[in-house]
Amino acid sequence: MSDTLTIALSKGRIFKDTLPLLAHAGIEPLDDPEKSRKLILDTNRPEVKLVIIRAADVPTFVEYGAADLGVTGKDVLLEHGGNGLYEPLDLEIARCRLMVAGHPDRPLPRRPRIATKYTTITRDYYARQGRQVEIIKLYGSMELAPLVGLADRIVDLVETGNTLKANGLVPLEHIMDISSRLVVNKGSMKMKHAPVRAFIEQMAEAVGGRRSAA
Repeated sequence: MSDTLTIALSKGRIFKDTLPLLAHAGIEPLDDPEKSRKLILDTNRPEVKLVIIRAADVPTFVEYGAADLGVTGKDVLLEHGGNGLYEPLDLEIARCRLMVAGHPDRPLPRRPRIATKYTTITRDYYARQGRQVEIIKLYGSMELAPLVGLADRIVDLVETGNTLKANGLVPLEHIMDISSRLVVNKGSMKMKHAPVRAFIEQMAEAVGGRRSAA
Protein backbone atom coordinates (compact mmCIF):
# COMPACT_ATOMS: atom_id res chain seq x y z
CA MET A 1 0.00 0.00 0.00
CA SER A 2 1.27 3.46 -0.87
CA ASP A 3 2.37 5.82 1.87
CA THR A 4 0.26 8.58 0.33
CA LEU A 5 -1.98 10.11 3.00
CA THR A 6 -5.47 11.39 2.22
CA ILE A 7 -7.01 13.70 4.83
CA ALA A 8 -10.75 14.46 4.80
CA LEU A 9 -11.76 17.98 5.81
CA SER A 10 -14.86 20.13 5.50
CA LYS A 11 -15.07 23.74 4.37
CA GLY A 12 -15.62 26.56 6.82
CA ARG A 13 -14.59 26.92 10.42
CA ILE A 14 -13.06 23.46 10.85
CA PHE A 15 -10.88 23.87 7.75
CA LYS A 16 -9.68 27.31 8.83
CA ASP A 17 -8.94 26.14 12.37
CA THR A 18 -7.13 23.05 11.06
CA LEU A 19 -4.80 25.00 8.73
CA PRO A 20 -2.35 26.14 11.47
CA LEU A 21 -2.17 22.58 12.80
CA LEU A 22 -1.44 21.24 9.32
CA ALA A 23 1.19 23.93 8.85
CA HIS A 24 2.96 22.65 11.98
CA ALA A 25 3.08 19.26 10.27
CA GLY A 26 4.59 20.94 7.20
CA ILE A 27 1.41 20.62 5.14
CA GLU A 28 -0.06 23.53 3.19
CA PRO A 29 -2.81 23.25 0.56
CA LEU A 30 -1.97 24.62 -2.86
CA ASP A 31 -5.56 25.80 -3.42
CA ASP A 32 -8.11 27.61 -1.28
CA PRO A 33 -11.19 25.34 -0.97
CA GLU A 34 -13.44 28.40 -0.61
CA LYS A 35 -12.36 29.57 -4.06
CA SER A 36 -11.45 26.36 -5.87
CA ARG A 37 -13.98 23.94 -7.34
CA LYS A 38 -11.58 21.06 -6.77
CA LEU A 39 -12.71 18.42 -4.30
CA ILE A 40 -9.23 16.89 -3.97
CA LEU A 41 -6.56 19.46 -3.12
CA ASP A 42 -2.86 18.97 -3.66
CA THR A 43 -0.48 20.16 -0.96
CA ASN A 44 3.14 21.23 -0.84
CA ARG A 45 3.90 17.62 0.07
CA PRO A 46 3.17 15.41 -2.97
CA GLU A 47 2.32 12.43 -0.77
CA VAL A 48 -0.45 14.29 1.11
CA LYS A 49 -3.86 15.06 -0.42
CA LEU A 50 -6.83 16.87 1.13
CA VAL A 51 -10.36 15.72 0.31
CA ILE A 52 -12.99 18.42 0.81
CA ILE A 53 -16.40 17.01 1.77
CA ARG A 54 -19.42 17.75 3.98
CA ALA A 55 -18.59 17.57 7.69
CA ALA A 56 -21.20 14.86 8.24
CA ASP A 57 -19.54 12.66 5.60
CA VAL A 58 -16.03 12.73 7.10
CA PRO A 59 -16.50 9.67 9.36
CA THR A 60 -17.93 7.65 6.45
CA PHE A 61 -15.04 8.49 4.11
CA VAL A 62 -12.52 7.57 6.82
CA GLU A 63 -14.35 4.42 7.95
CA TYR A 64 -14.46 2.99 4.43
CA GLY A 65 -10.87 3.96 3.59
CA ALA A 66 -11.62 6.69 1.05
CA ALA A 67 -9.52 8.86 3.37
CA ASP A 68 -6.83 7.75 5.80
CA LEU A 69 -7.53 10.49 8.30
CA GLY A 70 -10.12 13.18 8.87
CA VAL A 71 -11.14 16.07 11.09
CA THR A 72 -14.72 16.39 12.28
CA GLY A 73 -16.74 17.46 15.29
CA LYS A 74 -17.46 15.17 18.23
CA ASP A 75 -21.16 15.74 17.55
CA VAL A 76 -20.79 14.21 14.08
CA LEU A 77 -18.86 11.24 15.47
CA LEU A 78 -21.48 10.52 18.10
CA GLU A 79 -24.24 10.62 15.49
CA HIS A 80 -22.22 8.43 13.13
CA GLY A 81 -21.34 5.82 15.74
CA GLY A 82 -17.57 5.75 15.14
CA ASN A 83 -17.34 2.18 13.84
CA GLY A 84 -14.13 1.47 11.94
CA LEU A 85 -12.42 4.56 13.32
CA TYR A 86 -9.73 5.44 15.80
CA GLU A 87 -10.11 8.79 17.55
CA PRO A 88 -6.57 9.47 18.80
CA LEU A 89 -6.67 13.22 19.36
CA ASP A 90 -8.90 16.07 20.48
CA LEU A 91 -7.72 18.96 18.32
CA GLU A 92 -9.38 21.49 20.67
CA ILE A 93 -10.69 23.58 17.76
CA ALA A 94 -14.17 24.65 16.59
CA ARG A 95 -15.38 24.57 20.18
CA CYS A 96 -19.06 24.96 20.97
CA ARG A 97 -21.78 23.48 23.18
CA LEU A 98 -24.61 21.13 22.38
CA MET A 99 -27.64 22.54 24.17
CA VAL A 100 -31.36 22.13 24.65
CA ALA A 101 -32.93 25.51 23.89
CA GLY A 102 -36.40 26.99 23.79
CA HIS A 103 -38.71 29.68 25.13
CA PRO A 104 -37.73 30.29 28.77
CA ASP A 105 -41.25 30.54 30.21
CA ARG A 106 -43.30 28.26 27.98
CA PRO A 107 -44.69 25.18 29.83
CA LEU A 108 -43.91 21.77 28.38
CA PRO A 109 -46.46 19.06 27.60
CA ARG A 110 -45.96 15.64 29.15
CA ARG A 111 -44.28 14.37 25.97
CA PRO A 112 -42.58 17.39 24.41
CA ARG A 113 -41.48 17.53 20.80
CA ILE A 114 -37.76 18.13 20.26
CA ALA A 115 -36.50 19.33 16.87
CA THR A 116 -32.88 18.48 16.03
CA LYS A 117 -30.56 16.97 13.47
CA TYR A 118 -28.81 15.16 16.35
CA THR A 119 -31.42 12.46 16.77
CA THR A 120 -29.12 9.80 18.25
CA ILE A 121 -27.53 12.11 20.82
CA THR A 122 -30.91 13.60 21.73
CA ARG A 123 -32.61 10.23 22.11
CA ASP A 124 -29.77 9.00 24.36
CA TYR A 125 -29.80 12.20 26.43
CA TYR A 126 -33.49 12.01 27.26
CA ALA A 127 -33.42 8.23 27.71
CA ARG A 128 -30.71 8.55 30.38
CA GLN A 129 -33.03 10.89 32.25
CA GLY A 130 -36.08 8.67 31.82
CA ARG A 131 -37.91 11.45 30.01
CA GLN A 132 -40.26 10.65 27.13
CA VAL A 133 -40.01 12.95 24.11
CA GLU A 134 -40.96 12.95 20.45
CA ILE A 135 -37.98 13.72 18.25
CA ILE A 136 -38.47 15.58 14.98
CA LYS A 137 -35.51 15.50 12.59
CA LEU A 138 -34.63 18.77 10.88
CA TYR A 139 -31.57 19.65 8.83
CA GLY A 140 -31.46 23.40 9.39
CA SER A 141 -33.22 26.55 10.60
CA MET A 142 -33.66 24.83 13.94
CA GLU A 143 -34.64 28.03 15.75
CA LEU A 144 -37.74 28.30 13.58
CA ALA A 145 -39.32 25.13 15.00
CA PRO A 146 -40.48 26.57 18.35
CA LEU A 147 -41.57 29.82 16.71
CA VAL A 148 -44.08 28.12 14.41
CA GLY A 149 -45.22 25.46 16.88
CA LEU A 150 -43.43 22.55 15.22
CA ALA A 151 -41.52 21.71 18.40
CA ASP A 152 -41.38 22.65 22.08
CA ARG A 153 -37.59 22.57 22.30
CA ILE A 154 -34.61 22.24 20.00
CA VAL A 155 -31.24 20.53 20.43
CA ASP A 156 -28.49 22.30 18.52
CA LEU A 157 -24.94 23.58 18.66
CA VAL A 158 -24.49 26.92 20.40
CA GLU A 159 -21.38 29.03 19.93
CA THR A 160 -22.31 32.58 20.97
CA GLY A 161 -26.05 32.21 21.53
CA ASN A 162 -26.76 35.25 19.36
CA THR A 163 -29.00 33.37 16.92
CA LEU A 164 -31.05 31.95 19.77
CA LYS A 165 -31.40 35.39 21.35
CA ALA A 166 -32.45 36.98 18.06
CA ASN A 167 -35.30 34.47 17.86
CA GLY A 168 -36.44 34.80 21.47
CA LEU A 169 -34.90 31.51 22.60
CA VAL A 170 -32.43 30.74 25.38
CA PRO A 171 -30.14 27.79 26.21
CA LEU A 172 -31.88 25.69 28.84
CA GLU A 173 -29.88 22.48 29.29
CA HIS A 174 -26.21 21.71 28.59
CA ILE A 175 -25.77 18.31 26.95
CA MET A 176 -22.03 18.36 26.22
CA ASP A 177 -19.05 20.41 25.09
CA ILE A 178 -18.05 19.82 21.48
CA SER A 179 -14.70 20.16 19.73
CA SER A 180 -13.17 18.72 16.56
CA ARG A 181 -11.34 15.42 16.65
CA LEU A 182 -8.75 13.71 14.49
CA VAL A 183 -10.00 10.33 13.28
CA VAL A 184 -8.04 7.55 11.59
CA ASN A 185 -9.04 4.58 9.46
CA LYS A 186 -8.15 1.36 11.28
CA GLY A 187 -6.67 -0.21 8.16
CA SER A 188 -4.53 2.86 7.47
CA MET A 189 -3.24 2.82 11.03
CA LYS A 190 -1.98 -0.71 10.40
CA MET A 191 -0.83 -0.53 6.77
CA LYS A 192 0.53 3.04 6.83
CA HIS A 193 1.59 3.03 10.45
CA ALA A 194 4.76 5.13 10.17
CA PRO A 195 3.34 8.14 8.25
CA VAL A 196 0.03 8.05 10.13
CA ARG A 197 1.74 7.90 13.51
CA ALA A 198 4.12 10.71 12.52
CA PHE A 199 1.18 12.86 11.45
CA ILE A 200 -0.70 12.23 14.71
CA GLU A 201 2.38 13.18 16.74
CA GLN A 202 2.90 16.37 14.72
CA MET A 203 -0.73 17.35 15.22
CA ALA A 204 -0.47 16.61 18.94
CA GLU A 205 2.58 18.88 19.15
CA ALA A 206 0.68 21.63 17.36
CA VAL A 207 -2.30 21.29 19.73
CA GLY A 208 0.04 21.42 22.74
CA GLY A 209 1.80 24.49 21.38
CA ARG A 210 -1.50 26.22 20.72
CA ARG A 211 -2.66 25.43 24.25
CA SER A 212 0.56 26.79 25.75
CA ALA A 213 0.28 30.01 23.77
CA ALA A 214 -3.33 30.61 24.79
